[in-house]
Parts: sequence; C-alpha cells; structure tokens
Amino acid sequence: MDRLDHLEHLDKALVDELAQVARETVRDELREQTRRQRRRAMLYAGSGAVALYAGAALALALGLGLAAALPDWAAALITAVILGVLAYLLRGAARPSASRPTADTATGAAHGRTLGGTAPGTPPSGLGMPYPPMPPGPPEAGAPGTGGTRTPHPDDIDPEQPHHRA
Repeated sequence: MDRLDHLEHLDKALVDELAQVARETVRDELREQTRRQRRRAMLYAGSGAVALYAGAALALALGLGLAAALPDWAAALITAVILGVLAYLLRGAARPSASRPTADTATGAAHGRTLGGTAPGTPPSGLGMPYPPMPPGPPEAGAPGTGGTRTPHPDDIDPEQPHHRA
C-alpha cells in the first residue's frame, strides 16, 4: 500500500505541473494575441486620424478654390453644403434600408428562406400565389359555407370516447 500512496503523490505532482505548464502556455499565447491586436488597433486609429486631416485639407482646398471666384462667405457656405450632402449620402449608404436588399437578405432569398418573419409575395418560380389567401377572421359556427359544423363545447366532449382527427 505504501507503494500506491507514493504513486498517488507522483500523479498529483504530475497533474499540478501539467496544469501549471498549460496555464503558462495559454497566458503567453493570449499575451501575444493581445499584443498583435493592440498594434492593429493603433494602426487603424492612426489611419483614421490621417484620413480626417486629409479630408480637412481637401475641404480647405475646395473652399480656397471657390474663394478665388466667389466671396469668401459664399465659398465657405458651398463647401459646408457639399460636405453635408456627402455626410448624408455616406450615412445612407451605411444604414440598411427596407427597399435596398442587404447581403443577409440577398443570400436568404437565394436559398429560399424567409427572413424577417414575412412570407415572400411570390414563389421563386414566379408562378401563382405561394400560399392560399388568409380569411378576414375566424370561421363562425353555423356560418354559411361551413357545412353546418360547429365547434364542440367542452361539456359536449366525452372523455371515454376515442379521439379521432379528421
């Protein structure tokens, strides 16, 4: 038995050492991934700052070019209107709209799936209606065209009779 106790001690020591090595390996890998992501984020931030200054320089050049032919206030106003229209168009291009198909709706329609919880207006083949029309309301008991059938009342149901579905 002493020999088995000694092996249990070795197993515990081995498991502890393996867990420590695994923790250090995971920690080192996460540190390296974080370092790469931080570098990438700094490059994106620098790129955005340079693009902002480039846009400002372009707006200044446009204003100065217009100021050569127009009064300064008119050139500044025209430049502001052009930049406002450009910002509006860029915002519209970034925002998905119901009339313009996005990548998700285009792929969903191509695979025959219904996105957004609504059925398509026509089947993909373009022939006929995909579904029968919905009635305006629930069927009424004894209404004309229902064949005189009515919904059974809970008191009319006999629990001992077998249940058959038509």
